[in-house]
Amino acid sequence: MRLFHILQRPAWTAARAAGTYRPPSLAAEGFVHFSFAEQVAGTANARFRDVPDLVVVEFDSARIGADVVVEDSYGGGVAFPHVYAPIPVAAAVAVHELRRHEPGGYSFNPGPAGDAASPDR
Repeated sequence: MRLFHILQRPAWTAARAAGTYRPPSLAAEGFVHFSFAEQVAGTANARFRDVPDLVVVEFDSARIGADVVVEDSYGGGVAFPHVYAPIPVAAAVAVHELRRHEPGGYSFNPGPAGDAASPDR
């Protein structure tokens, strides 16, 4: 199963250097938020509207080494994937640019992507 996580490029660069991704949500909420491909644009528009330099890292759930829990953690009737553990950078299979389109909203198509291990990604 493919999972997608939105974050700022410098955070991904730091995670790659550390070998493990530990977002603030892991300490604050106990899990890492993910989206399915069809949820990425909605999540970006709802939660990252004014955040610059975003990328979407695509992960292979089989390489994460922890259970993926699909749940509605906010009571809105929509289930999202969560992982209750740090994420190994080696589980990343691609890094996608997240671009804003006119009049300012995001759209997402996980087509061709950059290499997850690339220094610039």
